[in-house]
Amino acid sequence: MSYKTQKGTVYLIGAGPGDIKLFTLKAKEILEQADVIIYDNLVNADSLNWCKKTAKKIFVGKSSGQHSIPQSEINSLLVEESNSEVSIVRLKGGDPLIFGRVTEEIQALEAANIPYEIVPGITAAIACAAYAGIPISERDTSSSIIFLTGHENPEKNTLNLDFKNYAKTNSTLCIYMGIGQMKRIIDELTEGGLNPNTPVAIVENGTHPSQRSCYGTLSTIVEVSTEQSIKAPSIIFVGSVIALKGKSDWFESRPLFGKKIVVPRSRQQAGELTHLLEHYGAEVMEIPFINIVPKYEKTTIADVFAEIASYEWIIFTSANGVRYFFELFFKAFEDLRSIGLCRIAAVGNATAKDIKAHNLKVDLIPDSANSQALCDALLENESLDNTKILLVTGDKNSDSLYQRLEKEGRAIVDRLPLYENTKPNLETSKAFQKFKEMGADAVLFTSSSTVKHYAEAVKTLDLSGHKNPLFGSIGVRTTETLKDYAMPVAFESPKANLEHFVVETISHFKK
Repeated sequence: MSYKTQKGTVYLIGAGPGDIKLFTLKAKEILEQADVIIYDNLVNADSLNWCKKTAKKIFVGKSSGQHSIPQSEINSLLVEESNSEVSIVRLKGGDPLIFGRVTEEIQALEAANIPYEIVPGITAAIACAAYAGIPISERDTSSSIIFLTGHENPEKNTLNLDFKNYAKTNSTLCIYMGIGQMKRIIDELTEGGLNPNTPVAIVENGTHPSQRSCYGTLSTIVEVSTEQSIKAPSIIFVGSVIALKGKSDWFESRPLFGKKIVVPRSRQQAGELTHLLEHYGAEVMEIPFINIVPKYEKTTIADVFAEIASYEWIIFTSANGVRYFFELFFKAFEDLRSIGLCRIAAVGNATAKDIKAHNLKVDLIPDSANSQALCDALLENESLDNTKILLVTGDKNSDSLYQRLEKEGRAIVDRLPLYENTKPNLETSKAFQKFKEMGADAVLFTSSSTVKHYAEAVKTLDLSGHKNPLFGSIGVRTTETLKDYAMPVAFESPKANLEHFVVETISHFKK
């Protein structure tokens, strides 16, 4: 049973260190139900996609060019937003009880008699150590772990701690927010008696695809980290256990680690490809060069659904069509059996996967993920004479599939367009702004339409001085379109599916 939130309650939640898969199940369940979310800048923004559409989202972190919102204002905001009709999530990076200033927020809530709950998260030190392969405790060399902060109050840059008091040889020091004060911290630890050869590690952007690890000793780490331009947010580890680090960097040695890859689709469209790339370590920039929105005629829907059980084949040309079709279908029918005894065809495995999610069998998937290959397979293996077919499409689908089914197959074909491709406003896309500033290692095109929209969007961009991306193609048709736009194809997937496309991407970068 999932967790049930209470109206009028504030949930103080730790969002973990950055990797969205380290979010706790309880935190996710509460976030999905919350009416108001007040969140910091170190929270993985993808977690906000779990929120319900009606949720009010309030950013209170520090963004580029802006100072942090004072803690007193955040306390007041929590009280102001609270009432008996809403549940509120206060979402913090890491764990709210570890350098998260949650005590001040608790005091404000208690003063206003507002009920609250605390949901812990994985704190950055534990996660960064794990993702760097550092055992921060070891019974023979480190019998204690000490969490320290480089500055106690983020609104000032001074230290109250005397680090000489923490120069302990049998402890592992985990120092948060210490990059700006690192030289002073290192000097005090040395003055306190720690051997200058004591190992030190710094993990920047821990658990993120952009994670970097830096290693040295108390005597060398300032110089080494400066040479590598290590920046915040970072955790500094000091102690002999760092020498026990495993030989392999399990996180940073993944085959696509360090590669910036553009997926020219929104998260809703690119989810599976993004997950595969991130699994292998890539930093993915999802840029919605195509915006898919529902568009259909109500009278056409009514006519089709009135005859839905009479179709012998339903053909889905995309996963978008599958999603919008079943959204409408279940508004009209309560029972999946209302679809009748039709057979189902899908252009590609991704489309078929979404159909199968509705516990329906897919009778035909062509070897190549394009509509012409599907038509060839139907004409070759089926007698379509007077066969009634429903063709579920979008507004940009080619007429050739419809025409071939009618003319060559002599089938009776009803077209059901359910969505359209529109041109998005890329200036609102943070990923696109990042791409303009930094470039990328590759752009992976999954369709001809993504090529067209990408070419149109970047034709006036000056990417000189940045990484000039390579172009990968999922299949023959997409490659042809890339060539039409004079965009050199670096590699093409041997089979037109996402798994083979990602494997080919890995193989290319291994060369």
